Amino acid sequence: MNATASAPAGSYLGIDIGGTKVALCRWRPQGRLQRLDEFPSAGPDETFENIGARLRGRLPRDLVAIGIACGGPLDAKRGLILSPPNLPGWDEVPITRLLTHLTGAPSFLVNDANANALAEWRFGAGRDCDSLIYLTAGTGMGAGIVLNGRLVTGANGNAGEVGHWRLAARGPEGYHKRGSFEGYCSGGALPELVQYLPTAERPADWRVWRQAHPTAKAIGRAADAGDATAQAVLRLSGEKLGAALALLIDALDPECIVAGNLYRRCRRWLEPAMRRVINAEALSPGAQTCSIRSARLGERIGDYGAICAALHGLGVLG
Repeated sequence: MNATASAPAGSYLGIDIGGTKVALCRWRPQGRLQRLDEFPSAGPDETFENIGARLRGRLPRDLVAIGIACGGPLDAKRGLILSPPNLPGWDEVPITRLLTHLTGAPSFLVNDANANALAEWRFGAGRDCDSLIYLTAGTGMGAGIVLNGRLVTGANGNAGEVGHWRLAARGPEGYHKRGSFEGYCSGGALPELVQYLPTAERPADWRVWRQAHPTAKAIGRAADAGDATAQAVLRLSGEKLGAALALLIDALDPECIVAGNLYRRCRRWLEPAMRRVINAEALSPGAQTCSIRSARLGERIGDYGAICAALHGLGVLG
Protein backbone atom coordinates (compact mmCIF):
# COMPACT_ATOMS: atom_id res chain seq x y z
CA MET A 1 0.00 0.00 0.00
CA ASN A 2 1.37 3.38 -0.95
CA ALA A 3 0.81 5.80 1.93
CA THR A 4 0.95 8.87 -0.26
CA ALA A 5 -1.79 7.51 -2.51
CA SER A 6 -4.15 6.07 0.11
CA ALA A 7 -4.04 8.73 2.83
CA PRO A 8 -7.12 10.98 3.09
CA ALA A 9 -6.54 14.38 1.53
CA GLY A 10 -5.58 17.17 3.89
CA SER A 11 -2.77 18.10 6.27
CA TYR A 12 -1.08 15.91 8.84
CA LEU A 13 0.95 17.08 11.82
CA GLY A 14 3.82 15.09 13.29
CA ILE A 15 5.35 15.57 16.73
CA ASP A 16 8.63 13.81 17.45
CA ILE A 17 9.29 13.85 21.22
CA GLY A 18 12.91 13.02 22.01
CA GLY A 19 15.16 13.23 25.01
CA THR A 20 16.83 16.44 23.82
CA LYS A 21 14.32 18.12 21.52
CA VAL A 22 10.75 18.15 20.30
CA ALA A 23 10.15 18.66 16.57
CA LEU A 24 6.95 19.64 14.79
CA CYS A 25 6.32 18.92 11.12
CA ARG A 26 3.54 19.04 8.53
CA TRP A 27 2.85 16.76 5.56
CA ARG A 28 0.27 16.52 2.80
CA PRO A 29 -0.25 13.51 0.49
CA GLN A 30 1.66 14.05 -2.75
CA GLY A 31 3.45 16.94 -1.01
CA ARG A 32 6.76 17.42 0.76
CA LEU A 33 7.43 17.08 4.45
CA GLN A 34 7.84 20.49 6.08
CA ARG A 35 9.62 21.07 9.40
CA LEU A 36 7.60 23.68 11.29
CA ASP A 37 9.62 24.16 14.45
CA GLU A 38 11.71 22.53 17.14
CA PHE A 39 12.55 23.34 20.73
CA PRO A 40 14.40 21.74 23.66
CA SER A 41 12.68 18.92 25.56
CA ALA A 42 11.28 19.81 28.96
CA GLY A 43 8.61 18.58 31.34
CA PRO A 44 5.18 17.65 29.98
CA ASP A 45 3.43 20.88 31.01
CA GLU A 46 6.08 23.14 29.49
CA THR A 47 6.30 20.99 26.36
CA PHE A 48 2.55 21.06 25.83
CA GLU A 49 2.53 24.84 26.30
CA ASN A 50 5.33 25.13 23.72
CA ILE A 51 3.41 22.98 21.24
CA GLY A 52 0.28 25.07 21.71
CA ALA A 53 2.18 28.34 21.29
CA ARG A 54 3.83 27.16 18.08
CA LEU A 55 0.58 25.88 16.57
CA ARG A 56 -1.43 28.96 17.50
CA GLY A 57 -2.39 30.70 14.29
CA ARG A 58 -0.69 27.97 12.23
CA LEU A 59 -3.14 25.11 12.70
CA PRO A 60 -4.10 23.84 9.23
CA ARG A 61 -7.80 24.17 8.46
CA ASP A 62 -7.71 20.83 6.65
CA LEU A 63 -5.99 18.97 9.52
CA VAL A 64 -6.72 15.24 9.26
CA ALA A 65 -4.72 13.75 12.13
CA ILE A 66 -1.73 14.16 14.42
CA GLY A 67 0.98 11.55 14.93
CA ILE A 68 3.27 11.45 17.96
CA ALA A 69 6.48 9.43 18.02
CA CYS A 70 8.13 8.97 21.40
CA GLY A 71 10.48 6.58 23.14
CA GLY A 72 8.91 3.99 25.43
CA PRO A 73 7.56 2.76 27.62
CA LEU A 74 4.16 3.78 26.27
CA ASP A 75 0.57 2.65 26.33
CA ALA A 76 -0.12 3.34 22.68
CA LYS A 77 -3.72 2.13 22.81
CA ARG A 78 -4.62 4.62 25.53
CA GLY A 79 -2.27 7.31 24.24
CA LEU A 80 -0.18 7.47 27.43
CA ILE A 81 3.53 8.22 27.78
CA LEU A 82 4.73 6.13 30.73
CA SER A 83 7.93 7.48 32.30
CA PRO A 84 10.53 7.04 29.53
CA PRO A 85 14.04 7.11 31.03
CA ASN A 86 15.09 10.01 28.80
CA LEU A 87 11.99 12.09 29.70
CA PRO A 88 11.95 12.53 33.48
CA GLY A 89 8.60 13.65 34.82
CA TRP A 90 6.57 12.25 31.92
CA ASP A 91 4.50 9.92 34.09
CA GLU A 92 1.27 8.66 32.51
CA VAL A 93 0.91 11.74 30.32
CA PRO A 94 -2.30 11.47 28.21
CA ILE A 95 -0.66 13.05 25.20
CA THR A 96 -3.23 12.04 22.57
CA ARG A 97 -6.18 13.29 24.62
CA LEU A 98 -4.43 16.60 25.27
CA LEU A 99 -3.61 17.15 21.60
CA THR A 100 -7.05 16.17 20.40
CA HIS A 101 -8.57 18.61 22.88
CA LEU A 102 -6.20 21.32 21.64
CA THR A 103 -6.71 20.79 17.91
CA GLY A 104 -9.95 18.87 17.46
CA ALA A 105 -8.12 16.27 15.34
CA PRO A 106 -7.60 12.59 16.17
CA SER A 107 -4.15 11.98 17.64
CA PHE A 108 -2.15 8.76 17.70
CA LEU A 109 0.91 7.69 19.72
CA VAL A 110 3.50 5.20 18.46
CA ASN A 111 6.80 4.00 19.94
CA ASP A 112 9.58 5.82 18.09
CA ALA A 113 11.29 2.64 16.87
CA ASN A 114 7.99 1.40 15.43
CA ALA A 115 7.25 4.80 13.91
CA ASN A 116 10.71 4.93 12.33
CA ALA A 117 10.28 1.39 10.97
CA LEU A 118 7.11 2.56 9.24
CA ALA A 119 8.99 5.61 7.96
CA GLU A 120 11.84 3.61 6.40
CA TRP A 121 9.30 1.12 5.04
CA ARG A 122 7.22 3.67 3.18
CA PHE A 123 9.56 6.61 2.59
CA GLY A 124 13.08 5.21 2.93
CA ALA A 125 15.27 2.16 2.44
CA GLY A 126 12.50 -0.45 2.63
CA ARG A 127 10.02 0.89 0.09
CA ASP A 128 10.33 -2.28 -2.01
CA CYS A 129 9.75 -4.69 0.93
CA ASP A 130 6.65 -6.16 2.54
CA SER A 131 8.60 -7.47 5.56
CA LEU A 132 11.19 -5.24 7.19
CA ILE A 133 13.00 -4.87 10.50
CA TYR A 134 14.34 -1.46 11.45
CA LEU A 135 17.13 -1.24 14.03
CA THR A 136 17.64 2.12 15.70
CA ALA A 137 21.41 1.46 16.10
CA GLY A 138 22.02 4.89 17.60
CA THR A 139 22.58 5.88 21.22
CA GLY A 140 20.51 2.81 22.15
CA MET A 141 19.24 -0.25 20.33
CA GLY A 142 15.64 -1.09 19.58
CA ALA A 143 13.68 -2.43 16.65
CA GLY A 144 10.49 -1.83 14.74
CA ILE A 145 9.05 -4.80 12.87
CA VAL A 146 6.84 -4.82 9.79
CA LEU A 147 5.77 -8.30 8.64
CA ASN A 148 3.70 -8.88 5.52
CA GLY A 149 2.69 -5.25 5.44
CA ARG A 150 1.64 -4.98 9.10
CA LEU A 151 3.41 -3.35 12.02
CA VAL A 152 4.04 -5.83 14.85
CA THR A 153 3.27 -4.12 18.17
CA GLY A 154 2.63 -6.94 20.66
CA ALA A 155 0.28 -7.11 23.63
CA ASN A 156 1.72 -4.00 25.30
CA GLY A 157 2.91 -2.10 22.25
CA ASN A 158 6.52 -2.95 23.13
CA ALA A 159 7.39 -5.57 20.51
CA GLY A 160 10.89 -5.14 19.13
CA GLU A 161 12.88 -4.46 22.32
CA VAL A 162 15.76 -6.54 20.98
CA GLY A 163 18.34 -4.34 22.70
CA HIS A 164 17.50 -6.22 25.90
CA TRP A 165 18.64 -9.56 24.43
CA ARG A 166 21.67 -11.01 26.25
CA LEU A 167 24.32 -12.04 23.73
CA ALA A 168 27.06 -12.98 26.20
CA ALA A 169 27.30 -13.82 29.90
CA ARG A 170 30.04 -11.22 30.29
CA GLY A 171 30.09 -8.02 28.31
CA PRO A 172 29.36 -4.30 28.21
CA GLU A 173 26.15 -3.07 29.81
CA GLY A 174 23.25 -1.72 27.82
CA TYR A 175 19.53 -1.64 28.52
CA HIS A 176 20.34 -2.41 32.19
CA LYS A 177 21.84 -5.79 31.24
CA ARG A 178 25.46 -6.87 30.84
CA GLY A 179 26.32 -8.58 27.58
CA SER A 180 23.19 -7.24 25.89
CA PHE A 181 22.67 -6.50 22.22
CA GLU A 182 22.50 -2.81 23.11
CA GLY A 183 25.73 -3.10 25.08
CA TYR A 184 27.60 -4.51 22.11
CA CYS A 185 26.03 -2.70 19.18
CA SER A 186 24.75 0.72 20.22
CA GLY A 187 26.72 3.91 19.77
CA GLY A 188 26.33 4.83 23.41
CA ALA A 189 28.04 1.66 24.65
CA LEU A 190 30.61 1.16 21.87
CA PRO A 191 33.58 2.75 23.72
CA GLU A 192 33.19 0.15 26.49
CA LEU A 193 33.95 -2.71 24.09
CA VAL A 194 37.70 -2.10 24.23
CA GLN A 195 37.98 -3.83 27.60
CA TYR A 196 36.28 -6.96 26.20
CA LEU A 197 38.65 -7.43 23.28
CA PRO A 198 40.87 -10.54 23.24
CA THR A 199 44.10 -9.98 25.15
CA ALA A 200 46.17 -9.86 21.95
CA GLU A 201 44.03 -7.03 20.57
CA ARG A 202 43.45 -5.07 23.78
CA PRO A 203 45.94 -2.28 24.52
CA ALA A 204 47.60 -2.45 27.91
CA ASP A 205 46.42 1.10 28.58
CA TRP A 206 42.88 0.47 27.33
CA ARG A 207 41.44 2.98 29.82
CA VAL A 208 43.57 5.72 28.28
CA TRP A 209 42.48 4.59 24.81
CA ARG A 210 38.84 4.69 25.87
CA GLN A 211 39.23 8.22 27.22
CA ALA A 212 40.72 9.28 23.89
CA HIS A 213 37.83 7.66 21.98
CA PRO A 214 34.72 8.49 24.04
CA THR A 215 32.12 8.24 21.25
CA ALA A 216 31.16 5.95 18.40
CA LYS A 217 31.96 8.76 15.97
CA ALA A 218 35.50 9.04 17.38
CA ILE A 219 35.99 5.28 17.11
CA GLY A 220 34.76 5.28 13.52
CA ARG A 221 37.15 8.09 12.59
CA ALA A 222 40.03 6.27 14.29
CA ALA A 223 39.25 3.05 12.44
CA ASP A 224 39.23 4.92 9.12
CA ALA A 225 42.61 6.42 10.07
CA GLY A 226 44.12 2.96 10.63
CA ASP A 227 43.79 2.55 14.42
CA ALA A 228 43.95 -1.22 14.93
CA THR A 229 42.18 -1.06 18.30
CA ALA A 230 39.26 0.88 16.83
CA GLN A 231 39.02 -1.62 14.02
CA ALA A 232 39.03 -4.50 16.52
CA VAL A 233 36.27 -2.82 18.56
CA LEU A 234 34.09 -2.48 15.47
CA ARG A 235 34.88 -6.03 14.41
CA LEU A 236 33.67 -7.32 17.81
CA SER A 237 30.54 -5.19 17.53
CA GLY A 238 30.00 -6.55 14.02
CA GLU A 239 30.22 -10.12 15.28
CA LYS A 240 27.55 -9.50 17.90
CA LEU A 241 25.44 -7.62 15.37
CA GLY A 242 25.62 -10.65 13.11
CA ALA A 243 24.59 -12.96 15.97
CA ALA A 244 21.52 -10.84 16.72
CA LEU A 245 20.58 -10.48 13.05
CA ALA A 246 20.84 -14.23 12.58
CA LEU A 247 18.24 -14.68 15.33
CA LEU A 248 15.97 -12.10 13.71
CA ILE A 249 16.36 -13.69 10.28
CA ASP A 250 15.56 -17.18 11.59
CA ALA A 251 12.60 -16.03 13.67
CA LEU A 252 10.97 -13.51 11.32
CA ASP A 253 12.34 -14.16 7.81
CA PRO A 254 12.39 -10.48 6.72
CA GLU A 255 13.17 -9.30 3.22
CA CYS A 256 15.44 -6.61 4.58
CA ILE A 257 16.88 -5.25 7.80
CA VAL A 258 17.46 -1.50 7.89
CA ALA A 259 19.98 -0.25 10.44
CA GLY A 260 20.39 3.30 11.70
CA ASN A 261 23.22 5.75 12.23
CA LEU A 262 25.97 3.59 13.69
CA TYR A 263 25.73 1.04 10.89
CA ARG A 264 25.64 3.77 8.24
CA ARG A 265 28.75 5.47 9.63
CA CYS A 266 30.81 2.34 10.36
CA ARG A 267 29.49 -0.15 7.82
CA ARG A 268 32.93 -0.65 6.29
CA TRP A 269 34.22 -2.14 9.56
CA LEU A 270 31.05 -3.81 10.88
CA GLU A 271 29.87 -5.62 7.78
CA PRO A 272 32.57 -8.27 7.16
CA ALA A 273 32.30 -9.77 10.67
CA MET A 274 28.52 -9.37 10.65
CA ARG A 275 28.23 -11.26 7.35
CA ARG A 276 30.50 -14.08 8.53
CA VAL A 277 28.35 -14.69 11.59
CA ILE A 278 25.05 -14.44 9.71
CA ASN A 279 26.27 -16.96 7.14
CA ALA A 280 27.45 -19.31 9.88
CA GLU A 281 24.43 -18.99 12.18
CA ALA A 282 21.30 -18.18 10.19
CA LEU A 283 19.31 -20.64 8.13
CA SER A 284 20.54 -20.50 4.57
CA PRO A 285 17.38 -19.32 2.74
CA GLY A 286 16.92 -16.35 5.05
CA ALA A 287 20.61 -15.47 5.11
CA GLN A 288 20.69 -15.42 1.32
CA THR A 289 17.52 -13.44 0.69
CA CYS A 290 17.59 -10.88 3.54
CA SER A 291 19.42 -7.71 2.56
CA ILE A 292 21.03 -5.53 5.22
CA ARG A 293 20.67 -1.84 4.40
CA SER A 294 21.59 1.52 5.84
CA ALA A 295 18.72 3.79 6.82
CA ARG A 296 18.08 6.51 4.23
CA LEU A 297 16.04 9.14 6.05
CA GLY A 298 18.91 10.41 8.20
CA GLU A 299 18.15 13.22 10.62
CA ARG A 300 14.60 13.58 9.26
CA ILE A 301 13.52 10.08 10.26
CA GLY A 302 11.82 11.34 13.43
CA ASP A 303 9.67 13.72 11.37
CA TYR A 304 8.69 11.00 8.92
CA GLY A 305 8.08 8.60 11.81
CA ALA A 306 5.67 11.00 13.50
CA ILE A 307 3.69 11.40 10.27
CA CYS A 308 3.64 7.62 9.89
CA ALA A 309 2.23 7.37 13.42
CA ALA A 310 -0.78 9.37 12.19
CA LEU A 311 -1.16 7.27 9.05
CA HIS A 312 -0.89 4.08 11.08
CA GLY A 313 -3.50 5.32 13.55
CA LEU A 314 -5.91 6.00 10.70
CA GLY A 315 -5.37 2.48 9.38
CA VAL A 316 -3.91 3.48 6.02
CA LEU A 317 -0.34 2.37 6.82
CA GLY A 318 0.72 -0.87 8.43
